[in-house]
Amino acid sequence: MVDAETARTIVGVIGNVISFGLFLSPLPTFFKIWKAKSVQAFKPDPYIATVLNCAMWVFYGMPFVHPDSLLVVTINGIGFFIEIFYVTIFFIYSDWPKRKKILLALLIELVFMVVVVFITLVFLHGTKQRSMLIGILCIVFNIIMYTSPLTVMKRVIKTKSVKFMPFYLSLANFLNGMIWFSYALIKFDPYVMIPNGLGSLSGLVQLILYATYYRTTDWDDDGTGSTNQPEIQLQRTNSAAPV
Repeated sequence: MVDAETARTIVGVIGNVISFGLFLSPLPTFFKIWKAKSVQAFKPDPYIATVLNCAMWVFYGMPFVHPDSLLVVTINGIGFFIEIFYVTIFFIYSDWPKRKKILLALLIELVFMVVVVFITLVFLHGTKQRSMLIGILCIVFNIIMYTSPLTVMKRVIKTKSVKFMPFYLSLANFLNGMIWFSYALIKFDPYVMIPNGLGSLSGLVQLILYATYYRTTDWDDDGTGSTNQPEIQLQRTNSAAPV
């Protein structure tokens, strides 16, 4: 019989693997940017947002904030550096006005993170208080980012087409949410459970939409006027990983 801690570790490792795949999913976008030597119509916003999201979850998983969360730290630490790499590519192939916006956004995130860390370590004593503050902030950020699929789901319903909502990406997001939801249930952690419950629900809705509109999809549609739709999908992917 597997004890709860062992089961939690196994589930967490599986979650790390799935989340790692999700962090790597935007690579085709960056290959296009590198090949064109231009960011084209793509936007850095989702990747900049995910940098802060990963940083917050790494801090949440620190022993002095929320003990026994090593697997949350590992995947978000990896994700943080992957997202920094993505933002760097955007910076290199953007013009100066876009570069200034990227630098300003990163500076704001850095200042915000420093303030949060300072308040947490100086004014909050004990892991319960620290977990609550950082956990609530993480939930808020994840809920905000989980609204990103609404645009593409609205388009699917309107056009009766799932061309710009890849099945395997939606499936991976559903599985990612479910695995981390299960991880949080084994050793009850509402701050991990709530955002991933929402993430799995979002993924499930997308899978239902895919099944509903698969037959009515015009696969020969060249996507004219929908340049940003694949990017919307990639934004959803990043925001789902891992917690």
